[in-house]
Amino acid sequence: MNDVARIDRMARIEDAPKIKANKVQVFYGQNHAIKDVDVNILDKTVTAFIGPSGCGKSTFLRCINRMNDTIAGCRVEGSILLDGEDIYDRRVDPVQLRAKVGMVFQKPNPFPKSIYDNVAYGPRIHGLTRNKAETDEIVEKALRGAALWNEVKDRLHAPGTGLSGGQQQRLCIARAVATAPEVLLMDEPCSALDPIATAQVEELIDQLRQDFSVVIVTHSMQQAARVSQKTAFFHLGNLVEFGDTDQIFTNPQDPRTESYISGRIG
Repeated sequence: MNDVARIDRMARIEDAPKIKANKVQVFYGQNHAIKDVDVNILDKTVTAFIGPSGCGKSTFLRCINRMNDTIAGCRVEGSILLDGEDIYDRRVDPVQLRAKVGMVFQKPNPFPKSIYDNVAYGPRIHGLTRNKAETDEIVEKALRGAALWNEVKDRLHAPGTGLSGGQQQRLCIARAVATAPEVLLMDEPCSALDPIATAQVEELIDQLRQDFSVVIVTHSMQQAARVSQKTAFFHLGNLVEFGDTDQIFTNPQDPRTESYISGRIG
């Protein structure tokens, strides 16, 4: 392969989406919750999903790591490719997929274990560490990555549930990144936090995109504008509009997007 061909190939790889969804539909029994969603999500980018309550943004987020598999009567159609591989292929192990696609939930949910064991849990069950020294290294790296190390390094064996709400959410982020995922999903991660803790988590999200593709569901348009580079607007189960965050908020192409951003619907 000559140099020009090699550079062209590398450029195509860099431009290729990390996640490619094609004609994704979700049904809860007879309820058609998500309708024909097509979207490309880039690596090392924060993508925000916005829209009114019940519009399908969290349902679609949970498709990306197959969390909907755990809901009785839920059926997903279409395809979602992660690095070109269909995550709904029957040969894909959902447990292994969730090691690659981490998730942080709306309310901080630390395990009833020590701070150390909260972070070490994932690497241990996925066989990522061979001894205590390796586990120590992963725990410290994850806590540093979640901007929590300096606050907890002297009490690693204290209960994770004893931390403040904002610290608990950062602990959950450390737990999610400890398995070295490639994608980090966040479902309204700041909705239970005070403004100071919210600002800390938002700053952390900006740092995390250097290493991950981050997808965040948020009810706050201001938060989406602050933390994301790409924004998707959902309404009534449809992906109405997707584009650069600045464009979505300043020059939306669909009147429904404009109505939502201006407060006329939602």
